Amino acid sequence: MLPSRTDKQKKVLVIMLDEQQIRELVSIYGPAVNQGRPIKQIIADGDLPRLSGCTILEGKVSDSVFADTLLSRDRAPIRLMFRNNRISTHDVNRGAIPFKDQVLAFNHDHMLRLVEDVLGSSQFTVQGLQPSSTVIPAENLNLIMLENVLRLYMAESSTSTSLYQHWVSAKDRGEEFLSYAGHKIDVKELHPNGVLPYLMDTPSTKEKVDRTIDAKYLIESGVCSAEQYAQIRNSSIMAFGVISNYLHAKGMVLVDTKTEHGVNASGAIVSADELYTMDSSRFWKLDGDGKLVTRDGKPASFSKEFARGMVKEKDQQFNEDQSNEIAVRYIQGLQHLTGEQFEPDLRSRDERIVDSTNLILDALL
Repeated sequence: MLPSRTDKQKKVLVIMLDEQQIRELVSIYGPAVNQGRPIKQIIADGDLPRLSGCTILEGKVSDSVFADTLLSRDRAPIRLMFRNNRISTHDVNRGAIPFKDQVLAFNHDHMLRLVEDVLGSSQFTVQGLQPSSTVIPAENLNLIMLENVLRLYMAESSTSTSLYQHWVSAKDRGEEFLSYAGHKIDVKELHPNGVLPYLMDTPSTKEKVDRTIDAKYLIESGVCSAEQYAQIRNSSIMAFGVISNYLHAKGMVLVDTKTEHGVNASGAIVSADELYTMDSSRFWKLDGDGKLVTRDGKPASFSKEFARGMVKEKDQQFNEDQSNEIAVRYIQGLQHLTGEQFEPDLRSRDERIVDSTNLILDALL
């Protein structure tokens, strides 16, 4: 059994939880950590007076707060990102997953430390802020409005922008070659969940419904310059290699990933938002011989694809059992990816958000 929470000990440290312990954690504490007000309401209720009057952008899985007057001591514009427990698949919000916000924050922090020298980062370092903090302090970048997607395998996927779905359509039409994001690919050379001929850059737009597109379109449309795209592509390929080498030692392969980028006040292109998390990437498990481990005929995966597979209806919301099962898989995946302890903060979500935000503001303002 998990240790009970006391008034003096609200944060429970657990070391490499096994599956039974994870299931107990999720079932016992999941409902409580899932509850809480959105940041918009917390600010409106006066709990964070220094953020009064700020602009609030509500996203699918995180909300952002910024203002012209919200500046660091060095006059850098601040953007606070508040991760939430919502899970989105196929551009639809499917409900809340216990501990998802903390898991992905920890996941991102771990991976960021591996590639920050390559990709740069918009984040500020704040002494005392925990890796699992769901409030991310960052510079408010001039975002480059594209999703930078790299693929090493053609993963089976139900998303419309995936290479797999484009391949299925081309195959059904009897086409010999497939044109995808500027790449000309022999249809016969591709296989479901098979490795691609090379690491492919396959960017997509950031629209209400994303579209996979080629670099030429992005440049001609003014989304970015040729020089900006070259830097994003080349640095991302280098970072992909860094993470791939790291994962190889853990018996995993990086299948594909999605990153976002922006220009900071110094004119440098740096990464924005999460890096190499189970929401933004696919990780597959390898056996001792370096071959893919399968489960029910599919690669054993640490990614959101598990949740996508649960979707049977367009507007489906996950029920409690499904949400808990997804939470278990997220926590298992985190421990496998990082080899580190998952340290769940069992305080109420509101308390965690207010305390972390005040810590950040005290440090930066």
